[in-house]
Amino acid sequence: MTPALPLANRICLVAGASRGVGRGVARALGDAGATVIVTGRSSEAGPHTDQRPETFEDAAREVEAAGGKGHPYRCDHTSEREVDGLVSWALRRFGRLDCVVDAVWGGNEGYDGERYPDGSAYGTPFWRRPAARLGQSLEAGVYAQLLLARAVAPAMVQMRAGLIVTISFDTAAGYLGDVFYDLAKAATNRLSFAMAQELAPFGVTALGLSPGHVLTERVRDAGLAADTTETPLYAGRAVAALAADPEVARHAGQVLHVADLARLYGFTDRDGSQPGRYIINERKGGGDVAQG
Repeated sequence: MTPALPLANRICLVAGASRGVGRGVARALGDAGATVIVTGRSSEAGPHTDQRPETFEDAAREVEAAGGKGHPYRCDHTSEREVDGLVSWALRRFGRLDCVVDAVWGGNEGYDGERYPDGSAYGTPFWRRPAARLGQSLEAGVYAQLLLARAVAPAMVQMRAGLIVTISFDTAAGYLGDVFYDLAKAATNRLSFAMAQELAPFGVTALGLSPGHVLTERVRDAGLAADTTETPLYAGRAVAALAADPEVARHAGQVLHVADLARLYGFTDRDGSQPGRYIINERKGGGDVAQG
């Protein structure tokens, strides 16, 4: 007898799923049978960010191959008009959004593993770096995340149900080694906390998710695979477990570690292992651990 798919009737949206953790989340939701709207900017029909080969159409096909239903949609998540258009399209087509996962992060665009386009390295002291880098990190992180959350919240509030998961990194675990990256992730975590307070009375749950040092495509190509702790699918299975949990509201406002959720819900990484929490090396910092 074929086992029931826990998310077979769920409509999910994964923002920033062309590659990295977002792509792993989309794949895991597909494994669980969900209908998954997959967004990104890197398209087969247009330009690719950082000239990378991965596209959101590829990610949607992975959802289909995994057993779900994948729907690709191009969106620049720093554009309010495009985000509003995405959510309007999703609601017209599917009638609701049960789970929205925000893995958008463009703060490391142009980073080659050693230097940013402005010539600075990850962890260069803040007084030696252009201040504009902070604005770029915040726009590509917390601002984009706020745009999506405020676009989907009205429908979830009306439905009195829904889950918003923001991929981030737990800054309470220590300094992430770079002032701009650390500030961007701290702001994202506070956004998850604040949204949870305002959404909870309406039955909607908002929370943050903190992976370890993830083997993303960008990390692999930078020659840093040996330093990683897990694959993007590990975080994806964490999201699938949260989306299937009828008592997920108990996690509202928290930044949850993927490793802790693996032990709580009993899922594993792709190879069957359960990697533990990532221990931050402040000299190296968090790096691009959360996305890719």
